[in-house]
Parts: sequence; structure tokens; C-alpha cells
Amino acid sequence: MLTFQDLRAVGDDESKRKNFVLSVIQDHERSDDYKVAKDAYEYYCNRNVTISEYQKLLYTVSGNAVPDNYSANFKMGSGHFHRFIMQEVQHLLGNGVSWTHEDTESKLGTRRYNFDNQLMDAAEKALWGKVSFGFFNKDHVDVFDYLEFAPLFDEIDGSLKAGVRYWRLDKNKPLRATLYEIDGYTKYVWYARDDEDAHDEPKRAYLQTITYSEADGAEIYDEENYPAFPIIPFWANKAHQSEIVGLREQIDCFDLIKSGFANVVDEASIMYWTLQNAGGMDDVDLARFVQKMKTVHAATMDEDGAKAESHTMDAPFQSREALLNRLESDLYRDAMAFDVRNIANGAVTATQIKANYEDLSKKCDMFEYQVLKFVDGILEVAGIDDEASFTRTQIVNQTEHVQTLLQAAQYLPEDYVTTKVLEIMGDADKVEDVLKKMDEERYSMLETDEPTEGE
Repeated sequence: MLTFQDLRAVGDDESKRKNFVLSVIQDHERSDDYKVAKDAYEYYCNRNVTISEYQKLLYTVSGNAVPDNYSANFKMGSGHFHRFIMQEVQHLLGNGVSWTHEDTESKLGTRRYNFDNQLMDAAEKALWGKVSFGFFNKDHVDVFDYLEFAPLFDEIDGSLKAGVRYWRLDKNKPLRATLYEIDGYTKYVWYARDDEDAHDEPKRAYLQTITYSEADGAEIYDEENYPAFPIIPFWANKAHQSEIVGLREQIDCFDLIKSGFANVVDEASIMYWTLQNAGGMDDVDLARFVQKMKTVHAATMDEDGAKAESHTMDAPFQSREALLNRLESDLYRDAMAFDVRNIANGAVTATQIKANYEDLSKKCDMFEYQVLKFVDGILEVAGIDDEASFTRTQIVNQTEHVQTLLQAAQYLPEDYVTTKVLEIMGDADKVEDVLKKMDEERYSMLETDEPTEGE
């Protein structure tokens, strides 16, 4: 594992620094964490890498294994891992970030790079990759995942002091990389063909003041850097590991059994025939008989007393279905996720709903700690003094909540009760219009009640 101290030991020689950057990329992709993150991303995309490599085998009379290319071999990946990640992110961050100062949001994001969206993107990438990275880029945050950014941590305090972001469109296309350091960034490129010259760029500061003139065009007038390293790590959990750890084996088991069940059903749907008094038919004759039954659905039997009888099979399903239900229930429990099936039937009280959210809420409590550390790091680099808070999203019993509010309405301000009722009913965007209309009605009533002249 290469570190920040290894980078410092290289010195200022640009040739050595470029070779070091390439070594960082190669070392990063050889690491176990990178391999776990790469597989986790496939599961996040609903692609099960375990069953995709699974090959059914047949065994000959001599005991040799050969590929089974004849029977059904479905390879169905489930969306459990993607569902668990999206549920956790949306439950905690779905309503966006609330700030104590109104101008904070505009300082952290542009229209294209809205901070709420970037934060959710960083959270998703952290959960499947173990960590993601937020780069405060002057007026917005860019997000890097673990498959494209190789961090260089400090050996003394463990903080992130440098890193390499790299990418290429294809293995035959140029490899491009950017080395980020506290005092600026440097861009490098490696071409797949030796006859092309590399166009590396010199180190630049993060903040540049550019002037434009008709004679000289764009020219860098001044450069400066941030008070701290502008890339902040966003860890998925205190263990610093991908959320796929501990769930992958169960997901594989579920997908394999589900795929195997489909194979059995497919094979059981095949009709087979038994022929009596037709011992003179060889394999070729039998194949012709089956082919004719598939095409014309009729055949003649030449031999006396010959008889053909069709058969079908019923696939056993009770044990597989019970095991799939058990595995899915265990997955939700171990992932501390919310299973909507538990409240899908019948009238469910608010207490029951809250109890079903308990595991997910506890998990988000721990995840919120990582989110706030990341946000505080971004605020420090941006020079913003503020605090973030979140309002969690969840299913509610609307009738019960509204009734509770109305019962307490005599002790609460009317505007507060109206706002809360509209939020519960999903009409939060109409709060301002409704309150304005209520104020107009009050003023109208006051004018009507005023005495006229002469009374």
C-alpha cells in the first residue's frame, strides 16, 4: 500500500512522479478492497458475478466432468443489494439537507451540481465501495468512487493527504490521471501507442483567476489553494468496508436457488414419451419420432402392438419456495432494511409502522454520523460556518397522524397545524398558498365586522 509519505519521498523530479502515479494506480487495482468494490458494484447493478460464472456439469460413466450445454441454465440476479442501498440513502437523505443559513446551499452547489444530489450520489458510492470522495471544486462538489480514485493516506494520522483519479475509455485508449495534492493538481496521460507524445500538464493551483483579452486570449492572472486538502473521504461505516460484506453469500444462495428452481420448472415442462413394443427403433428413429410429434403432432407406429404414451412431470416447489422466503427474510434482517410486505396488508397503526422502521432507523443513525463527518469536511474546505440536519422519509398512517394533530389543534398555532397536515397529505408545496389564502379570509372577516358610520 502506497502512502502520502511515499509520494513525498519521490521528490520533485517529474519523470519519477509520473512513474509513481502509475505505480499508485497499479497498486490500487491489485488491492483486495478494490476487488471487493468492483464485485460490489456489479451486485449494485443487479449483476451477480457468482452465478454468471456458474456452469452446470455432467459426469460421464468414467467420472469426468463435462459442461452441460443441453439442459436449462438460468442465471438470474436479484436486486436486493441495490434495494438495500437505495432504501438507506433515501430514508436518510431523500428530503435533502437543511441548513441554518439560507445561502449555504448556493455556495455548495450549482444548478447542474446540486449539493443534495451530489451528497446522495456520494452516499450510494460509499455504501457499495466502502468509501467515496468529495472534491470541493470552487463552487460545487464532484464525487469520485473507489474504482476511479486511489487515495494516499498519511502514515502518521491516517488522514487523506493526496490521491490519484484516473480513467480510460478502453484498454486500447489513453490512460489519463490527475494527481491531487495539498498545493495543487497535476495531469498526466499515457498513450497505448508509443508513437504519440504525452501531453502532461504542469501543476496548477485549485483556484485560478483568469483574465481575457482580445490580443492574448485567456491568461491565468492569479492562483491560490484551499486551506486544507479539498478532497474529503466519505466512509460507509466505522468498519471501513463495503456493505456487500456479510450479505454476498446470502444473495448468492438466494439467486442460485431461484435460478435452479427456474431450471427445474423448465425441464419439468418438457413432455417425454414411452414407446412399447418398439424395441427395433434406435436413437435416430426415436429422434425422428420426437421431431414429428413436435411438428405435425401425430405419428404412425409400424410395428404390431406398438404404443406411444406421453408423460409430463410436476416440479417440486414447496421446499424451494420455503427456503427462498426464509433467505429473503434473513437478508432484510441482516441488512437492517425495511420490508414493506410486513405492513402491506390490513390497517396498520403508526406504532406498528415505527416498529418495522426500527432496524433501518438504527442503521441510518450510524450512517448519519459518517454523513455529517463528510459534510463538515466539505464546509471546512469551503470556509462555511453552518450545520447540516436531515428529515427522514418514511411511510406513515395519514389518518392517525391527522387525527392526532387535530386533537392537539387547540393548543397549537393554526399555521403550524395547517402546515403539518399538508405535509402529511403530501401537499407540502401548497403550504404557502394555503396560509396566504387563510390570511386573506381573516382580513376579509375583520373588514366585514367593522361598524359602519352612523351606527
